[in-house]
Amino acid sequence: MAKRSGGPLAGWLYRLYDRRILKTLDEGARGAAELPRHVGVITDGNRRWAKTLGATTRHGHQVGAEKLVEFLGWCDELGIDVVTLYLLSTENLSRGREELQALEEIISGVVDRIAAQGTRRVRLVGAKELIPESLRRSLEQSMAQTEGALAGTVNVAVGYGGRQEIVEATRSLLRQRAAEGATLEQVAEELTPEQIADHLYTRGQPDPDLIIRTSGEQRLSGFLMWQSAYSEFYFCEAYWPDFRRTDFLRALRTFEQRSRRFGK
Repeated sequence: MAKRSGGPLAGWLYRLYDRRILKTLDEGARGAAELPRHVGVITDGNRRWAKTLGATTRHGHQVGAEKLVEFLGWCDELGIDVVTLYLLSTENLSRGREELQALEEIISGVVDRIAAQGTRRVRLVGAKELIPESLRRSLEQSMAQTEGALAGTVNVAVGYGGRQEIVEATRSLLRQRAAEGATLEQVAEELTPEQIADHLYTRGQPDPDLIIRTSGEQRLSGFLMWQSAYSEFYFCEAYWPDFRRTDFLRALRTFEQRSRRFGK
């Protein structure tokens, strides 16, 4: 995938194009269509982006982290309440020690920056026991720091796996029902999707309306498997470090143009 060309003229044209899309979104918001309340992003392509430049993998992850801060700024401008960022999967935890250590430092640093802005509550979405201790402590500190933030929520999916989440939710539900004195037969008879949803990492939040994946890959890779049952999907060819505001606005415009039926 070639690196995108730029320059003053290209920047001016993109800003003009962005204004046109924003006008379309604004007109849609005044009609039947609405912007998504919850956007999930699979931030894919940092390593491949770095490779195209002959740069280090660490540099790719660092530039990708800078894009996270920029992306949240776009969401703030548009009033998107909940954002979930897929940063580190359970599978990623098996990467080489050098790359994993770099990822830990970069994720810790960028989440700390997001928390310092004080606009969004930081929520950890993932299996805490699988996350390296230093990174877990740093993320927990960011969560505590932003507990009173009122502008919205940013979920950082670290040590996250969709199957793992459903297994943990089921275990939590079974333990709760056992503590209440319910038999296994009662639990099975009374089980509902809502009960499982109440034990997911994202409990209390709306399901994602829109999920974006960068880098041209067209799969979820286990991201929010339960919550995405009725989500709309948008796949973008750009690697995450190259993802522009224009790309985001295009995704939102596509979302507005779709007719959501929620399985009906």
